[in-house]
Amino acid sequence: QILRNFSSVHMSGVELKNMGQQVLGSYPVHFHLAGDVDERGGYERPTYLDNLAIHHCFSRCVAIHGTHGLLVKDSIGYDTLGHCFFLEDGTEQRNTFYHNLGLLTRSGTILPSDRNEAMCLAIRSHVYGNYIPMPSMDCMAVSTFWIANPNNNLIENAAAGAQDVGIWYIFHRVPTGQSEGQYPEGQAEHTPLGVFYNNRVHSNFKAGLFIGKGVKTTRASAEDPREYLTVDNARFHPHQDADPEKPRVPAIIDGLIAFKNNDHGAWARGGDIIFRNSGFSDNGIGLTLASDGTFPTDDGSSLEVSRSIFVGESSNLGSRGGQNSYWGRGANGEYRTLPRNQTFPIRGFQIYDGPVRMTKCTFKKFTPTADRYSSAIGFFMKNSWQISPQNNVSQILMERSVGLEVFFGRSGQWFGNNDNDGDKMSIFHDLDGSVTGYSDTFVGRADNYLLHHPGCLTVPRWNGMICTGKFAQLYIQARRPENLTLSIARATHPSQPSRLQGVNRGAPYQQYQPVVMLEQPYIIQWDGRAPEDVILYPINFNRGDWLLVALCYPREAVFHVVADVYQRRTGTVHSVTHYATAATRDHVLGGTSERLFFFDRASGYLFVRLQAHAARAGHSYCSERGCERVKIMAEMSGEGSWSCAPNPFPESSVRWAPPRHSVSQHRARPCRACGSPQLVITSKPSIKYVRIQIQSLSTADIQNHLTSAFIKINDKVFLLNSHGLFFVVLDACSGAVVSRRHFDTVSDENAANAISDYVQTFIKDRSVVLVGSRDITEVAGNSAVSVFTRLGSAKSITFHKKGSFAMLGYKGQAQPSWIKILNQAAYQKAASLQHYVPLKLKEYQCSGNADEPPRRALSQDHAQHNSAETAELRD
Repeated sequence: QILRNFSSVHMSGVELKNMGQQVLGSYPVHFHLAGDVDERGGYERPTYLDNLAIHHCFSRCVAIHGTHGLLVKDSIGYDTLGHCFFLEDGTEQRNTFYHNLGLLTRSGTILPSDRNEAMCLAIRSHVYGNYIPMPSMDCMAVSTFWIANPNNNLIENAAAGAQDVGIWYIFHRVPTGQSEGQYPEGQAEHTPLGVFYNNRVHSNFKAGLFIGKGVKTTRASAEDPREYLTVDNARFHPHQDADPEKPRVPAIIDGLIAFKNNDHGAWARGGDIIFRNSGFSDNGIGLTLASDGTFPTDDGSSLEVSRSIFVGESSNLGSRGGQNSYWGRGANGEYRTLPRNQTFPIRGFQIYDGPVRMTKCTFKKFTPTADRYSSAIGFFMKNSWQISPQNNVSQILMERSVGLEVFFGRSGQWFGNNDNDGDKMSIFHDLDGSVTGYSDTFVGRADNYLLHHPGCLTVPRWNGMICTGKFAQLYIQARRPENLTLSIARATHPSQPSRLQGVNRGAPYQQYQPVVMLEQPYIIQWDGRAPEDVILYPINFNRGDWLLVALCYPREAVFHVVADVYQRRTGTVHSVTHYATAATRDHVLGGTSERLFFFDRASGYLFVRLQAHAARAGHSYCSERGCERVKIMAEMSGEGSWSCAPNPFPESSVRWAPPRHSVSQHRARPCRACGSPQLVITSKPSIKYVRIQIQSLSTADIQNHLTSAFIKINDKVFLLNSHGLFFVVLDACSGAVVSRRHFDTVSDENAANAISDYVQTFIKDRSVVLVGSRDITEVAGNSAVSVFTRLGSAKSITFHKKGSFAMLGYKGQAQPSWIKILNQAAYQKAASLQHYVPLKLKEYQCSGNADEPPRRALSQDHAQHNSAETAELRD
């Protein structure tokens, strides 16, 4: 334990084993209330921990408590109990975790967040009364990096195999423990993020990276019987100087690599939060971006992912067993590890709440099977909350391996009845048509007739439709009673209403949040007598946008209708205007600037025009002046009928028909700049890569009329059209193709000698060598070819008669780890390799001008190939 006012602490090259206890404060390394330990604390040589091996310990790895400016680098935490690299009270800032590795973080007992389900239910000494914790809500959060204040730096770390989360940014509403009172309420949630750069998270159960949630900062009581420091709700909204009145400071997640996480690669709630240059592969859900469910706490904030790559099922099949015990067939039929279980609907990017946006991203290998709906883009399942039509995508590349671009869910396993309010209202805006093929269109669920019009295009595979038009949201708050089901229909489709349950069951008011098409009339009814108080909010309306609303009431109702502007942050109301009673319905429908309402006692409908009068900026839900709204207060007495005719707009099919603006008029142009600009996302972005693919064919494949034998380098394809072996050679420093050669291994008796001579004489050192085969029988004149040992093979190669062969080799002094060989027998699947080969590694010993192609001129045939996308390799 290191306490305040030490002279110097620089710990390096130390192994710590079997240390710590499941007792508060008993950890292998513990900085306890040490204050500033860098230059701010007067230390000329800032304090650091370097090259520590902390393993098989009984309580945490490194605990940083009330300490700021510590450097923890090149250290390992392996097989420990409780949060491994741990910030304690929420005050700890400016600490840097650089190039550390955390593995196999198990549950502990000290804090509720350390505990697993059994511990959560068993340890109840600090709850109030007979309260029984809810494990999935109160506990089950043990993490390799537990970051309790955002102002810390995580650079080039790896977190793998945690029982719950790899890296968790958690928020203390106020400082806790011995740091109570050190900063004002809410400061941590508004503090800008430190540096997050090139971190890797994999094989974690709940999530690789989690940004959101907080801890309970009050003691257990009758009002809230949960234990102190139980996991609680919080939102991350970074602002300059942690002051919500000052400009937002986007939190940048740069270079996250998340793979093989059982549930989420990453989850983030709040705003502004931006993911970029990141990679998500083999996760249950690659990335979910979420705001606040109803009104964003920080109006105008948003979340974004850009310049990133999403892969559904990579070539990394994994191993059976271990923490991820789910094992089954992938989309290509091969057995592999699977997230959650064999039926879980894998999604790359999951849309939730909003506004969120995705741009310049690439999707690969999202292919549905008979067991599961895997899609590139999906939505939060069993969603009761709002979905914003401001959610948008642009410059997206869906590779051919994507079998299902978008999916809105279907009733059944995982999706439930797919009938919650948010399920029905799922939507996003395809700005440039890179997902749908139609620019400036909205994608919604196929059965949502609040959006549907004749110009829409239904996509049954998606359970979706693509529509043109202008869309926003109508928030409807209801009081007295608060437990009604709302039915809302567009006047052009009165027999196709959406029935909404609301999001605030048990709250003082109920809120319904439908997505609506602007400049249309809507009909609102209830499954009981109408609420006494109804508030209508035009959400995401621009100035001048409008709706007509007809609400069903008992015939004897008397109304008081008021418009005002509500400032949510301060809770104040201004610009109060009273609506007047119109003489006729047409005075309301006619679109005058007057604030009028009309109640038709014959039909029971109250007619109101809802229009935005103030400008809205950016991603704000409301105007710059606040949230405009219309409050309807109804006095109802007696037991009069509260049912109404289905449609009070009998002329709706003609007068209110939406413009016949077909999706087909919005065909998108080809997008050459779509997708992530990086070929590969890596923890070392300074290294350049070349993408290679080798597909060989056996004799049986040829007899079955398969013809696609090739060697592919980035986007250039070399077709293998003759039987035999084929070599393509790249310069390992520049990636340029420097040679290629075909060898007839069937009829040429000197094939083995020719191959040996080519490898030894013509292929220079520092070369990447790709070898494929087509209809190979055996190498005439020799049963084993020893020269492949010069390319990285451990032994001579004996080819299988009628089999197939593929090799990714290297000629030179180094023995790179990426060397791969597949030598398949006739009865086995044809040899196939895919890999990203790193260029200009230090071990290659490249010269300073290695980025330039070799000056040695290629033959005319080679020069012609380099100018083409596809070439043939043959005699």
